[in-house]
Amino acid sequence: MTLKMYRHTFTVAAPLAQVAAFHQNAGSMAAITPPPIIVQMHAAPPQLANGAEMAFTLWLGPLPLRWLARIEKVTEPKTAGYASFVDRQIRGPFACWQHTHTFRAIDAYNTQVIDEVQAELHPQPWRRLVGMALWWGLPLLFAFRAWKTRRLLPVTA
Repeated sequence: MTLKMYRHTFTVAAPLAQVAAFHQNAGSMAAITPPPIIVQMHAAPPQLANGAEMAFTLWLGPLPLRWLARIEKVTEPKTAGYASFVDRQIRGPFACWQHTHTFRAIDAYNTQVIDEVQAELHPQPWRRLVGMALWWGLPLLFAFRAWKTRRLLPVTA
């Protein structure tokens, strides 16, 4: 199956450390997921760190999409001017899924958020169909996430 790549970038008026901490909080996923999708978290640590796993279900109406993701390659914002982490699907609707979250300081009060997704559709027909629908919805999903992140993270001076 063909590997697909998607990238979305936006800027939020909040300091790098605040933006990175928000996204590394397991609860933020539900907060920035657009309706009509409902996130049901089954297991996750409060703060995501290397090796942490998140078990959750994405409800698309009555359709449950069970997912297990592992957090990898966590970098902290210290002096590098950026922070990042990867969530990799262990089980879910795709043959493979890797979402790299990168946060770069523009200045002391503004942060660029870069989301890069690499995915491969599942060979099983039903999962392939679900994966294609999810993939086609990524632009809307990430536009909502940008809007919601800006609303939830006002600059703190």
